[in-house]
Amino acid sequence: SESSVDPTEISHFNALASSWWDPHGPSRLLHLMNPLRHTFILRCRETTPSSTLTPAKLRYLDIGCGGGIFAESAARLPTTASVTAIDPTPEVLKIAEAHKRTDPTIAAPGRLTYLNRSIEDLEVPATSEEGYDVVSIFEVLEHVNAPGPFLEQAMKHVKPGGWLVLSTIARTWTSWLVTNVMAEDVLGIVPKGTHVWSKYVNERELRTWFRQRQWGGDGGMKTMGVIYVPGLGWKEVQGSEEWGNYFFAVRRD
Repeated sequence: SESSVDPTEISHFNALASSWWDPHGPSRLLHLMNPLRHTFILRCRETTPSSTLTPAKLRYLDIGCGGGIFAESAARLPTTASVTAIDPTPEVLKIAEAHKRTDPTIAAPGRLTYLNRSIEDLEVPATSEEGYDVVSIFEVLEHVNAPGPFLEQAMKHVKPGGWLVLSTIARTWTSWLVTNVMAEDVLGIVPKGTHVWSKYVNERELRTWFRQRQWGGDGGMKTMGVIYVPGLGWKEVQGSEEWGNYFFAVRRD
């Protein structure tokens, strides 16, 4: 397929658009996970070799931004130069644009830019140095048609020394029980139909895939396993990347 976008997923998330910014609604788990996203990115950047020049202000590309939970929070950071956030779901992006206008600090031109398009339709930087310092793909990989071609497109936008950071779910029987049965069918904390277990990607598969493309050398791969604890939110649990939700990052050498 020329596009990684699954039309079924577009319909599903369009239907959830109006409730995206409700902290107690269907996107509640995304709101609760957002602080850990920043913690993980900071942890990755702290391990970047000193020989790699890093700008004082970072440029972000947020792929599959949804209603803008991460994109907005990244745009507010004093260390951020700009955030470009893309998503192929039109109704969700309307919500993102409307919410952005409620905060003058991120509504300034160039600070946070939303684009209704897929990664395949985003113009590739003319030179690698014009790429982004951080390319984020949060809770997206398990919703695309073909993760390999999708990641190859995303890699083109990372500048040398920059990081591609994502979060997704391991493909195990435990994750199926937790995400498909408990979260959707029993507890109802995630809208039914959100997850397709066969689309989950294991952490070891990602490591092998990026090594084959000579990314992430010299310690440039990071993982953080996390679990959701009712009443407490998301917590880091060492080793849980083997069977459930996890963050993964790889540096472009």
